[in-house]
Amino acid sequence: MLLWTSLVPEPNDPRKAKWITAAHRPSGQEAWQITFDATTPVELLHDIHADLLDLYLEDRHSDQDRLYGDETAPYEAYAPLLTRGWSHDVKTDGTQTFLAPEGLGGVRHRYAPGFLHGLAWRAWGGCLSEPHWQARFSSGTPTTLVAAFTASLISTEPVRRTAKDVPFYTRHHLNISTATAKQPPGYSPAAPPPAGPRPGRTR
Repeated sequence: MLLWTSLVPEPNDPRKAKWITAAHRPSGQEAWQITFDATTPVELLHDIHADLLDLYLEDRHSDQDRLYGDETAPYEAYAPLLTRGWSHDVKTDGTQTFLAPEGLGGVRHRYAPGFLHGLAWRAWGGCLSEPHWQARFSSGTPTTLVAAFTASLISTEPVRRTAKDVPFYTRHHLNISTATAKQPPGYSPAAPPPAGPRPGRTR
């Protein structure tokens, strides 16, 4: 098996460069490919590559072949979106679309059996008409990796950003948190935090 990730530059516009992650069979034939815009949040790239490494190590130390024959159901990739309040729209053309509650991100899945080649999943951040970033997963991409991506996409863990990193039209959706000092072992707050889910956000 051969796995690689590379940055394909765009000389005239660095924002249009692409990160490409691909897997090739021993014969040299490409099995699947994931493409990320250079503007894709680094946390998404990190999380999917962490899962990719896990899959690779599992395959290497067992008789499994999940990099080329993952049996994870597509539902595993989009169920977390539904639990976070994302809308769900199904078309008769064999696609289903999930949109973030605030309308600033989405995931589209081609579910029809006829789609054996080409794009299987597509995700974007920002408005669909002019997304800030996009990710594309070809047919054959392990659904486990797509699930890792969607889990990262709806993560509520704070991320570090400067003002210039955040598109102007999305800034009013931000939840700002301040860094807190590490507490000594055994420390507990005077009152526990309120129960309930934390508000979601799309990276």
